[in-house]
Amino acid sequence: METISVNQFRDNLKAFVEQAANKHEPIKVTRRAGEDFVVISAEDWEREQESLYVLQNSDLMQQIASSLATHQSGKGYTPTDGELDEITGI
Repeated sequence: METISVNQFRDNLKAFVEQAANKHEPIKVTRRAGEDFVVISAEDWEREQESLYVLQNSDLMQQIASSLATHQSGKGYTPTDGELDEITGI
């Protein structure tokens, strides 16, 4: 993650916003008399929020662990071609 001063950020706002939004590269902005902050795209922020939700939800994590175990043992459910078409056609 690139780290810049708030003055650099202000002077080159458009370029840094483009970097965060289009290249998906977060930017840490430091301030002399205050808290630092990070600039990321809305898409990246939403993805991070979804990941945090899943990681903090013990029921979902247990389902994932169970699915992984059945997959690794070769005993998982195999969908039909019609079910796969329905899933991938979303």
